[in-house]
Amino acid sequence: MRARDLGIIIGRGAPGPINAITDVAGVTVGHATLIRGDGPLIVGSGPVRTGVTVVRPRGSVDGREPVFAGCHRLNGNGELTGLEWIRESGMLTGPVAITNTHSVGIVRDALVAASVAGGHDPSQADWSLPVVGETYDGLLNDINGFHVRAEHLVQALGAAAGGPVAEGAVGGGTGMICHEFKGGIGTASRVIDAAAGGWTVGVLVQANHGKRDWLRVDGVRVGEAIPTSEIPSPYDHVARPRSLPPGSGSIIVVIATDAPLLPHQCERLAQRAGLGIARVGGTGGHTSGDLFLAFATGNHLLPATDDEDSRGLGTYSVRAVGDIAIDRLFDAVIESTEEAIVNALVAAETVVGRDGITAHALPHDRLREVMAAHGR
Repeated sequence: MRARDLGIIIGRGAPGPINAITDVAGVTVGHATLIRGDGPLIVGSGPVRTGVTVVRPRGSVDGREPVFAGCHRLNGNGELTGLEWIRESGMLTGPVAITNTHSVGIVRDALVAASVAGGHDPSQADWSLPVVGETYDGLLNDINGFHVRAEHLVQALGAAAGGPVAEGAVGGGTGMICHEFKGGIGTASRVIDAAAGGWTVGVLVQANHGKRDWLRVDGVRVGEAIPTSEIPSPYDHVARPRSLPPGSGSIIVVIATDAPLLPHQCERLAQRAGLGIARVGGTGGHTSGDLFLAFATGNHLLPATDDEDSRGLGTYSVRAVGDIAIDRLFDAVIESTEEAIVNALVAAETVVGRDGITAHALPHDRLREVMAAHGR
């Protein structure tokens, strides 16, 4: 179930055929989902509510070819590895993975190992600086049990495919909470008009952020209309002061486009994700890691000959969109980010985690009722 299945149309732009990041040709997404155990937390045993999600910019066929990329930080209480090299070189050289906070290291190392074992020219696998993001799922998951392992990253890579993307409590989003409802993975896309290039923008989020009373859907104050007195917050069941306050958490946003962008233009797209988050009620609070990555597949970045490549002497022939087109791309990022977050909320089902802590799904009937009351 997605927002549009409920009759909720976010923004004014046209989505792609699947309304997902995989509308950008060549982009694939895969998940590995870990769910087992119930009851009291026993560190090392469970309950387990976690996983890994991967985004492959050029799929597996052209995985060796880099893409231009840029990044942005709204609030930095989080991690997205490999960004210094992206800032320096303007290139993303492999998949992007997202998991839980305490599994970044194992997923990063597994991506290095996958690169080395990938059968490419060994000169291309001498070093690797993988991009791995995280959000915190310790409210529902045995996060200190380190249940994500290298084989789960391999599983997610192997499952990566085009077409529809599973959303909600899947992959890295399995144990995530959004605006005090169940959150997780969400995606959406926009296609800009042909006169401005006809490019596609796709967004994938791992949404684990936000306070209930700030939640907006297409401008409607849904969080105020469905308060925690009606649908309890998972934070209600956690002893304080040990726990983080309601609304704690983070969001990772991955933006893809087939437009021919330069690295600084990718960075500009990444910045606009924060506006989409704000439209849903995200504030980039102190405890939140709001980290964004944008990449563009519209330029091909393999030198003309293998011989040039081996000597580092190759040159790239690249294009870049103009100012009018990039304005349209900004709009597409904002709307796609907003809709991806709402899709994560709509797709997610209620999850009972460790110690019986429950993250309730956003109820579809109440959401439709609230939206209809405001003419949506």
